[in-house]
Amino acid sequence: MASAFSHAFVALAMGKAVRNKELGLRELFLGALCSTVPDLDVLGFPLGIEYSDMWGHRGMTHSVVFAALLAGILVAVWYRTKPAIALTGLFLYFFLCTASHGVLDALTDGGLGVAFFSPFDTTRYFFSVRPVLVSPIGVSEFFGAYGIRVLANEVMWIWLPSCALFMILRAIQWLWPVKSVAPHS
Repeated sequence: MASAFSHAFVALAMGKAVRNKELGLRELFLGALCSTVPDLDVLGFPLGIEYSDMWGHRGMTHSVVFAALLAGILVAVWYRTKPAIALTGLFLYFFLCTASHGVLDALTDGGLGVAFFSPFDTTRYFFSVRPVLVSPIGVSEFFGAYGIRVLANEVMWIWLPSCALFMILRAIQWLWPVKSVAPHS
């Protein structure tokens, strides 16, 4: 898996890349949280859930279905009074933040792959290019020499591309601002 820091960084970069008045600090925090929630599946290890099980690490909680369910629940619980266009944007942001977790994990060089289509298909997938070093699962293992190597690798393969994409999207918005259409009377 990529580190929680990188998952959250990608979510924040996505949230700030497009100007949107609906994405305040609370929403950015929730987006960052959504991007890290899939790794709660590691809590199943002490309960006897095997890595390769549907509910094992990188299983159901890393799927597109889980991303849609989590985004839908957040929007339904905290934003149901917002207009439909705002609900759609918030759902899309929370969905992308959650789904980005599996995408980053599929770029790593370790593990069994990601069950993107669980529960319908529990096959685990990796991308053909896997430049990201797999992050240690335990906190104590992360804060050592290997953890520093992982973070340096993630800066190169996750943080810098996220910053570049952020700047490109912001430049596009600056060069070609969206003009609101006023109704004719």
